[in-house]
Amino acid sequence: MSNTLVAQTPVVGTAHDPVARVPTDWSTTSMQRRIRRRYAAERRFRLMGLAAVVMSAGFLAFLLVTMLMQGLGGFTETRIAVPIDFGAARLAVTPAQMEGRGADLALAGAGLKGTVDTAAARAFGDATILSDGAWLRVRDAVKADPSLLSRRATFDLPAASGLDVAAKGQGTAAAETTLAGLSQRGVVSRGLNRGFLVGADATDPTRVGIWGAFKGSLLTMLVTLALAFPIGVLSALYLEEYAPRNRWTDLIEVSINNLAAVPSIIFGLLGLAVLLGTFGMPRSAPIVGGLTLALMTMPVIVIAGRNAIKAVPPSIRDAALGIGASPIQVVFHHVLPLALPGILTGTIIGMARALGETAPLLMIGMRAFIAAPPTGVSSPATALPVQIFLWSDQVDRGFVEKTSAAIIVLLVFLLAMNGFAIYLRNRFETRW
Repeated sequence: MSNTLVAQTPVVGTAHDPVARVPTDWSTTSMQRRIRRRYAAERRFRLMGLAAVVMSAGFLAFLLVTMLMQGLGGFTETRIAVPIDFGAARLAVTPAQMEGRGADLALAGAGLKGTVDTAAARAFGDATILSDGAWLRVRDAVKADPSLLSRRATFDLPAASGLDVAAKGQGTAAAETTLAGLSQRGVVSRGLNRGFLVGADATDPTRVGIWGAFKGSLLTMLVTLALAFPIGVLSALYLEEYAPRNRWTDLIEVSINNLAAVPSIIFGLLGLAVLLGTFGMPRSAPIVGGLTLALMTMPVIVIAGRNAIKAVPPSIRDAALGIGASPIQVVFHHVLPLALPGILTGTIIGMARALGETAPLLMIGMRAFIAAPPTGVSSPATALPVQIFLWSDQVDRGFVEKTSAAIIVLLVFLLAMNGFAIYLRNRFETRW
């Protein structure tokens, strides 16, 4: 009884605490109502957080499903079985000409393309049902087996772009009618488009390939990583472990933070003016693209590296110095290995941003039409984001699915690169 009275009796203020305080009475109706409102607000907050996560996952799933539905068709092609009688065509090609690298020129000069078109027109009444590059499939088959030149054979050749689009449900009425007639004759089939995986850019959507742009992106990323990672890590080590604390160091830190927020096209203008204009480096080359993207990626690596180095406990340094390690040994034998997971995380973020950049590469000329994969870092090349941009601007409807298929390749490349970097981060991660 006395305890209840004390809980409800106001406490008189003192000289040190003139404000009177009343102990909380948790049994009152108003207090219970406040508690219920607090719990209800917490439930609403949890539900809003869950709704935000579900909404984000839904948008991501919608993006991936849309890309897959539109892009998977780019990895397949429509083929038409065309009978060709080489004996009746009488191509003027000798066995000696079929040996070595001169076979391509010999077959082209002998009129192989005309022979293929004539065979299609004779079999189906229209030579335009085949892709412009269909005769290249026949050329490769003849090079592999020269005995075909003396007999009759049937080849599954890629259909024209209009028929290919119609076979995937997006063609015109005329193309669908032609395709229906060919299907009734049993000469239409579907298969993997190997040319899309091993070829380069072309003007015909049935002949385009992604390997040229993929190899260009790979070479560009290797140059970027080879320059940005060591320079960025060493800069972070110097600024965090050795640089004196003065106004010049503060100015450098502010400059690095500002560079990390500079729009990417500014780095493209810098590469255009300095690398191409001043040093005369080759246009549309992976080495120029790598140098430009390295300038853009380096501030991100420096900032992440400094934060990772700063997170290493001072006790690690003190213990290493206490057992006789030199300052350089403390940094490279103890601090850097412990900070490496965080540094790799920053590198992942920077490289992922660089992989998807288009504006800097457009400024340095990597939007050129490249019909062959690059052979080195100084060869003309393009990159996956630029190739996607160029294909999306084409009028032919056949490029729509090729654009989505290229996006799928870019996402797979990004996931593979990030997965490898995450593996390295977990491999070197140390808990203390």
